[in-house]
Amino acid sequence: MTSNSIVPPESGTDDARSADTAEAENDRKKALENARRNAGSAADRDSGTETPSLRLAREYLRLGGRRRSKIDDNITTVRQWEEDPPEAERFWQERVETLSKADRKQVEDFLPTINTP
Repeated sequence: MTSNSIVPPESGTDDARSADTAEAENDRKKALENARRNAGSAADRDSGTETPSLRLAREYLRLGGRRRSKIDDNITTVRQWEEDPPEAERFWQERVETLSKADRKQVEDFLPTINTP
């Protein structure tokens, strides 16, 4: 049985998500595109402010690294579904895994995340 109530569903409920509008979906897509564009723009600028952890993450990805970060409740874990190319694997083993836990987390935070499309 369906209800034709004019009262909107409470935010965060399944009913609220199912009542999502195409406009809200478009707004989310635009926000994601803008965030990606801004991140890429900031990354493209050579301002001399690039951190060592960002440099390590970029080099790993440039070598073809396939690890992805998963961030849940501010806890970062790394997932790997496909094998890295040998150069990327060696780089990870020698340059990232040897870092302290805090420094390694900073590098992992720069990896592409599975939390967003």
